[in-house]
Amino acid sequence: MAALRKANAYSKRKVTPFTRISKRKQKSYIKVVPPQKIVKFNMGDSKANAAGKFPHVLTIISTEKVQIRHNALEACRQYINKKLDKELPGQYLFRVIPFPHHIQRENKMLTGAGADRMQTGMQLSFGKSVGKSAILKPNSELFYIALANPKAVAIARQIFKQVKSKLPGRTKVLYEIKNS
Repeated sequence: MAALRKANAYSKRKVTPFTRISKRKQKSYIKVVPPQKIVKFNMGDSKANAAGKFPHVLTIISTEKVQIRHNALEACRQYINKKLDKELPGQYLFRVIPFPHHIQRENKMLTGAGADRMQTGMQLSFGKSVGKSAILKPNSELFYIALANPKAVAIARQIFKQVKSKLPGRTKVLYEIKNS
């Protein structure tokens, strides 16, 4: 089974052009769109949040321009949601903000005996689509958590600290209290 490349192969690189998908075949550069790995974007109690029961808000923002792959976002989402559901069942609203639109490509190069017959080198080097990523500008939001009390905020900060290692680039956590 082929493994994914390291995230640093994509995360801080210049965005590759020609990843357009069109309804007209002639105008479409990408023929196959990889499936979305992120299953849910909103978790927790949205009705309680709409009622104003969660005034404490924590947000992770990116402090630099970076690409985040959809499998990294999904890994963070699963971890955060699992921990929040264990520590604060039903007392939070959690959202994944960015939607991965950008399609990443890879021109696979084979090595070893007999590989020279299968490759074209840089001729026809457009590559096949291998995944999706979200392109973030500085100060763009990644994750949003609304909580009921300051004790829950301390738990969520600890969870965010553990998640930072799964994300490329530098991030910071913002805290605010919404007025009802």
